[in-house]
Amino acid sequence: MASATGIPEVDVTGERNAGEDEPLLGRPGDASQESGQPIYYNLITGTAVIAQVGIVLLVASVWASIFLHDIILFSAHPLLNSAGLLVLTQSILILQPTHTPAQKRKGTIIHFTLNNLAVDLLIAGLVVIEYNKIKGGTHHFESPHGILGLITYIFLAIQALVGFTAYFVPKLYGGETQAKSLYKWHRLSGYVLLVLLLATVIAATQTTYIKNAIHIKLWAILISSILILAGVLPRIKKQKLGLGPKPSGAFGQ
Repeated sequence: MASATGIPEVDVTGERNAGEDEPLLGRPGDASQESGQPIYYNLITGTAVIAQVGIVLLVASVWASIFLHDIILFSAHPLLNSAGLLVLTQSILILQPTHTPAQKRKGTIIHFTLNNLAVDLLIAGLVVIEYNKIKGGTHHFESPHGILGLITYIFLAIQALVGFTAYFVPKLYGGETQAKSLYKWHRLSGYVLLVLLLATVIAATQTTYIKNAIHIKLWAILISSILILAGVLPRIKKQKLGLGPKPSGAFGQ
């Protein structure tokens, strides 16, 4: 049973009742935004702190490696892409704990704004590396990193387009009801996209240039990625993926 705030109530035994705010790991309500709580608290609610440690470690590892060497045109590629991943992680974390209609609306707007910034940074990173390859006359999308990157960018474009249109222009899908049927797939694909982005960064550490010149450590990126996923995935609400009571409102992760 849920309270008026949407957070599961505690029964006479002291245990939380399972409800629509049950995360994949933990007790119902552990990763839910409390009534009256500022939305930025969502960035550290539950296991989010673990994800924050992971993304800060990842960005610090990349940026430190870049700035310890001469800055060249290529340098902007990892700097922009890691910054984009940082913003995207915040976008996911801030929306996950929302559960009331008002929280979801506000969270979706912030999610949309942060996603736009993340996409801009990631596209800028793509433009830089493509220009650098054209200028240097080198081949495109040959390494595992390059192939994964291409797949990820295509996935990102589809994810952003469907997410925006389903929420803001539902008539394209025949109305709000039909558009809402896409929400759980948008959420699921968002988590797949996060994994793809992390895999792309991991693969980048094994490229010839990174291994021989920049020296971004594979172990540091692996540990960072594990921490990010350990912080994000347990906060997934079961019902938002169709595994529990049907949620109402906006996109809440």
